[in-house]
Amino acid sequence: MLPVLPAGQPKFRRRKADRPDEIIAAAFEVFAQKGFAAARLDDIAARAGVSKGAIYLYFATKEDIFRAVVDQGVAPNLAHIQALAGAPNFPDTLRGAVGLIAHLAGATPLGGIVKMVIGEARNFPELARVWHDRLIVPALGGLTAAIAAAQARGEIRPGDPRHYAVSLISPLLVGVIWRETFLPIGAEPFDLPALATQHVETLLRGMVP
Repeated sequence: MLPVLPAGQPKFRRRKADRPDEIIAAAFEVFAQKGFAAARLDDIAARAGVSKGAIYLYFATKEDIFRAVVDQGVAPNLAHIQALAGAPNFPDTLRGAVGLIAHLAGATPLGGIVKMVIGEARNFPELARVWHDRLIVPALGGLTAAIAAAQARGEIRPGDPRHYAVSLISPLLVGVIWRETFLPIGAEPFDLPALATQHVETLLRGMVP
């Protein structure tokens, strides 16, 4: 995950080569807090400690910044899912992977970005397209392939591996949406890592022969 920058950090303390990463990190925060439509380039520039004009040196549009947030701020944290397919002892590997994803969802602004994509996809379909093509397809595909490989080794019961994959992910998505939507109005929170752990153990009881 890209580092979170304190607002207004003086420009002269940073190398020019660092600025794209700093702009992306700032945009990650601003998008999560304000959504895509309400996020202004002025907000991102202020958060990154650069001028608005400096943003245009690296990104032509706000959509380009969002693509960079997905590619550099989110995708690297999900890449380990694709490595599951060749890992031995699928249940233990799955426990570690889901635990890490739950930690990232609970400790970073990722949930705000998820809510933004869901809430604004109708007006900004390119957000959903980027999220689907660059994150959902490889992550869901990697988990599906891992389950299929575990089935071939006899570690997992027969069944549609893609359906299994969706069943594993769904509670975390619901937990993130709950946190982003209902916690601000005082709803009781869920412990995302604990939710993920309980769900994985319960589901594995039905998946493991």
